[in-house]
Amino acid sequence: MEGVPRRRQARREHAEAVGNGSCPPGGDSGRVGGAHGAVGSSASRCRRSTESEVYDDGTNTFFWRAHTLTVLFVLICTLVYVTLIEETPQDTNYNTKRGIIASILVFLCFGVTQTKDGPFTRPHPAYWRFWLCVSVVYELGLIFILFQSVNDGRQFMKFIDPRLGVPLPERDYGGNCLMYDPDNEEDPWHNIWDKLDGFVPAHFIGWCFKTVMIRDWWMCMIVSVMFEFLEYSLEHQLPNFSECWWDHWIMDVILCNGLGIYCGMKILEWLSMKTYSWQGLWCIPTYKGKIKRMAFQFTPYSWVRFEWKPASSLQRWLAVCGLIFMFLLAELNTFYLKFVLWMPPEHYLVLLRLIFFVNVGGVAMREVYDFMDDPRFNKKLGQQAWLVAAIIVTEFLIVLKYDTVTILKPLPFYVSQLWVCGLLGILAWTVWRFFIRDVKMKCREIRAQHEETLRKQERGELNASDTARSNAASLSVDFSQAERRAASAMQTATATTTTVSRRRK
Repeated sequence: MEGVPRRRQARREHAEAVGNGSCPPGGDSGRVGGAHGAVGSSASRCRRSTESEVYDDGTNTFFWRAHTLTVLFVLICTLVYVTLIEETPQDTNYNTKRGIIASILVFLCFGVTQTKDGPFTRPHPAYWRFWLCVSVVYELGLIFILFQSVNDGRQFMKFIDPRLGVPLPERDYGGNCLMYDPDNEEDPWHNIWDKLDGFVPAHFIGWCFKTVMIRDWWMCMIVSVMFEFLEYSLEHQLPNFSECWWDHWIMDVILCNGLGIYCGMKILEWLSMKTYSWQGLWCIPTYKGKIKRMAFQFTPYSWVRFEWKPASSLQRWLAVCGLIFMFLLAELNTFYLKFVLWMPPEHYLVLLRLIFFVNVGGVAMREVYDFMDDPRFNKKLGQQAWLVAAIIVTEFLIVLKYDTVTILKPLPFYVSQLWVCGLLGILAWTVWRFFIRDVKMKCREIRAQHEETLRKQERGELNASDTARSNAASLSVDFSQAERRAASAMQTATATTTTVSRRRK
């Protein structure tokens, strides 16, 4: 993305593509104000071209440049300063931390300037390349922890924060489940106030972002309700999952998750109706318009509505089920990781992990949707989706290795029976929907075609018989007319013969 001539040439090619009708203006939506998803390979190709390349009018080209030489120069100057000018401290622990951080920063500088762009471009492609590189660093850190012994891995957390590496008691949210406790005269609503901790706004804000990622109301509700069932099922493993019934269904599902999903859907509605018409900053005459344009830099370049259509085919149904499974596994990893690595819920590492998944999750969901929507054009899974899947599985393997006893605690009998019944129900519906129902529909279609063929044949025979009868009737009419003419001619001849004989006499 360096150089004005190259960008102007790209703009001309894009304008020619739009003018020729190969790509609709305003992204893959087919219209400027809002999008209804891409249909077919041509729409996916237009979507990829319009969102992975950013076009400007030449006034802010400096903003879109990668600045590879500038970054390289600053990096080399920093290393020269550390080597020749700065005095190295005689603290091994400090130097080790600083060396690891410097190595990570060098890798991030390389990745931000050199790695491949993803599907998102706003506010800047370098922002999403940065989070892609953070994904690589996080996965490498997880792999390092996975290869340590349980004690060494937990003590390694002290290297990050000296306050870690200490067993922490889990908070039990169950116990007294009375919403109104008359025995407590000072504050009978104390049970509700005790549940209103920092996780309440975190749940609400988190589900706003999750809805923007998934972009489907039904799938969000399924994930929300399914996670509450998982908390019911696994409360014998983690005391943190033990909650009152009204905490599960009223505070979580209805208030926090439900309101978060509702606000997320309102954001999606606004993004789908927003007019995507981009101008150069210096081409806008008013200061208000310039400020508005700068704020809109943090909104998408164009918009795509996700249409998952899980029942359209068996392959798509299995893919959506797998996506929901991975989503739920990532949610469970949040609780299990802090349990096995002895991290308190309010620790900044827990918050950083959530911020990390907010940024990489949206890109991963978009790449998964593109891969499912048109696998002929998107022949391989996107790089961010690949990394997110690897991270989720690696986190689960760490949990499994560090506390196998807790993870393998058998489910209570009634819980296991309910899950078996649920899984058998899903399996039965899958077999009926994609095998039995399709066979029945095929048989009905064949039977209908056969009956239609018979009806056509019967109509054809009736037409032939009608034609034969009409031909026979016309022949009989012609024969009777010829017979009458012959009789009339014979009468005329007889009369003429009689007249001539009389004259001769």
